[in-house]
Amino acid sequence: MNKISLFGHGFVGREFTKQFPDTVVVGRDASYAPTDNILYGISTIHNYHPKDGDLFIDVDTNLTHFLEVLSANQDRDITFNLISSWFVYGQTDLPAREDSTCNPTGFYSITARAREQLLISFAETFGLKYRILRLGNVIGIGDEKASEKKNALQWITKNIAKGKPVKIYKTGSIRDYIDVRDCAKAIRLVLEKGELNAIYNIANGQGLNVKDLIEVAHRASGFKSKITEIPVPNFHKVVQTPKMFLNTKKLNDLGYVKAHDIKNTVKELVKHYE
Repeated sequence: MNKISLFGHGFVGREFTKQFPDTVVVGRDASYAPTDNILYGISTIHNYHPKDGDLFIDVDTNLTHFLEVLSANQDRDITFNLISSWFVYGQTDLPAREDSTCNPTGFYSITARAREQLLISFAETFGLKYRILRLGNVIGIGDEKASEKKNALQWITKNIAKGKPVKIYKTGSIRDYIDVRDCAKAIRLVLEKGELNAIYNIANGQGLNVKDLIEVAHRASGFKSKITEIPVPNFHKVVQTPKMFLNTKKLNDLGYVKAHDIKNTVKELVKHYE
């Protein structure tokens, strides 16, 4: 396939370029793509910015910059592949299918869904080709921005590996995790074989209890860390979805096969952070 112009070189982007070094990484502030196959991954990463006092970062990053890139490339024969998130689903029937109703909550989730809709409308208006890739929860070595707000399981695993005390919510969430190595391969597979003007879930199609995975990390570390359960804060209840896993039939039909078991990925993370 033609070379890919990658906008955004974060956790998933770095793994993608590691596996596919012919990828052309475009500067974050740039708008014009040097190739006609775009993989767009610039985005905010959690729903907590309004609580932290910033009401505009999700709009500025997820919508304004995104539209600048679309505008700069609208007269070209391009394929625009947008990395999106399961967050756009919100509370919906499970497993969430690509055609499931989306009810996002939180500024990040809402702007992520709006970005998808803007892409579809723009593509239909100006004749662009597109794909939307909705990622599950991605974990693995290399997430430098993991925190209690973003990729909480990885952040907790890091603290457990270092023997630090951690606090977890009493009600365990259900999430559809995918190893970053599998995620990068799945994205490439969709770019090579996926239908145009379509949406694909990128995950393993399995709901895992976060508390169970934290226990895997605790055991792998030799039970060094003290774990305390705390009530779920009200803001978290408003912006987060307690249970999510995805229907991945469309991805599987392209030939995707999981190579990394998530429990083993958690164990690898413990060894990495120790």
